[in-house]
Amino acid sequence: MPNETHYLDITLLGKEYRVACPPEERDALLAAVAYVDEKMHDIAEKTKSNISERIAVMAALNIAHEHLAQKHQTSETQLTNGSETGLDFSAVRRRISDMEARLEAVLAPQEKLI
Repeated sequence: MPNETHYLDITLLGKEYRVACPPEERDALLAAVAYVDEKMHDIAEKTKSNISERIAVMAALNIAHEHLAQKHQTSETQLTNGSETGLDFSAVRRRISDMEARLEAVLAPQEKLI
């Protein structure tokens, strides 16, 4: 049935949860679960905390920070390379250098007249 809800049982920090998950997203969800569980275990170990809610919030903040930092870095790289705007910035820089050289060649004799 197309509207049938599928569930997946997952474990985070030793606690079991049942979550809705379309079959085609199962592998991606399991990868996310493994990543989050690893982060939660790392935080629990580092902070010596056993408060699941605190560990979950800290893991969420760390993952969000990683995501936003990567997104920012990707945006910076795209802008530098011009892929986001469709411009090839190295080609633009070369054209500007060529124009400067031409202007210099034309204006240099004019400076001698002054």
